[in-house]
Amino acid sequence: MLRHIIPSRTRIKVLQLLFHNPTENYYLRRVVREIDEEVNAVKREFDILVEEKLVTKEKRLNKVFFALNKQYEFYDEFLRIFTKSDPFAQAIMHTLPKLGRVKFIALSLKYSKRLPIKEDEVYVIFVGLIVVPEIELLISEAEKAFGREINFTVMNEDEFTFRKRNTDPFLWRFLRQPKVMLVGSEDELLK
Repeated sequence: MLRHIIPSRTRIKVLQLLFHNPTENYYLRRVVREIDEEVNAVKREFDILVEEKLVTKEKRLNKVFFALNKQYEFYDEFLRIFTKSDPFAQAIMHTLPKLGRVKFIALSLKYSKRLPIKEDEVYVIFVGLIVVPEIELLISEAEKAFGREINFTVMNEDEFTFRKRNTDPFLWRFLRQPKVMLVGSEDELLK
């Protein structure tokens, strides 16, 4: 759990809010409301994050806005970490026993960055003996918060192996892009 590694509960909440909404700009009072922490604690965490250059600070009229610095040297690494604490990823992990015999679940970083995808792309791939109605339920709940359709695909291990060996363009387009492994290792996925 992040609370064992990052000592400040408020910092974890601030980072989760920012990384779960990486395209948003936030002013202090909005963050205080959304994470339900004291204003001084939130301000102190923003001071630390701005000094570290993980967060940018911009004054507009009478408000100061904060946003993630996407040029920060560890931005992608933090994005991967906080993707695993995203409500959708947490829902998947919480429901994992109901999903069947899962070998791999990989989530595209395009999902994490809230980037739109093409019609023939997916945000998430499930491999194994999967209970599809459970996945569809998770996806429909996540789409409400995400604001658009979350394309996904489900394959059993034989189909996945066959398509991977035969350099299926759809599958390899997903495998070549940056991703977060929720179940299984990326080395095994690509082997």
